[in-house]
Amino acid sequence: MSNINRRVAALFDLDGVLVDTESIYTQFWSDMDRRYPTGVENFASVIKGSTLPVILSRYFQEPEVKHEICALLADFEENMPYRVFDGVTDFLADLRNHGIKAAIVTSSGSKKMERLFKLVPGFRDFFAAVLTDADVSRSKPDPEGYMLAASLLGCTGADCYVFEDSFAGVEAGRRAGARVVALATTNPRESLTKKADAVIDTFVGFNVGKMLDI
Repeated sequence: MSNINRRVAALFDLDGVLVDTESIYTQFWSDMDRRYPTGVENFASVIKGSTLPVILSRYFQEPEVKHEICALLADFEENMPYRVFDGVTDFLADLRNHGIKAAIVTSSGSKKMERLFKLVPGFRDFFAAVLTDADVSRSKPDPEGYMLAASLLGCTGADCYVFEDSFAGVEAGRRAGARVVALATTNPRESLTKKADAVIDTFVGFNVGKMLDI
């Protein structure tokens, strides 16, 4: 293990970065907006990166509506597929081989994470820490989640590379002081170029050497 990498860490958002789920979440929240109109244009895109408590408190204040959405989301996540993006496990293995710690920083809940790790055996082993919505009080674009993850991995934000797909997540990574790599899986590449330190379309062919060059 190279000494240069001991204080480097890689922090990952989940949906749209490690697993291909953003499109089905977009459909879910678009359906919720049609059922309980928020009046927010492109609602499903606006809330990307936000935790469920933040979404509910901002846009769905009625108790019965909150209860209904929580029940529908729980059923949705219990049955949704989790496909790990191509190249992800190869990159995670390369990080591990170089002694670089990794963490997930997601707005999702712990039950969803438990199901993901059950359906994708061995995936949890790549990560030294997994932070969910229960671990933070402030949702992205606030940098709280990434700063906490860096601390848990023995680093500062400046020691980290953050991998994100949403605008809120990219901003959270930048505000944490990290180098931010945007995945052009949810938003067009051109919309991310000036917001992130680098933009990639996929993890296929991406490795530690390319990350450290950013």
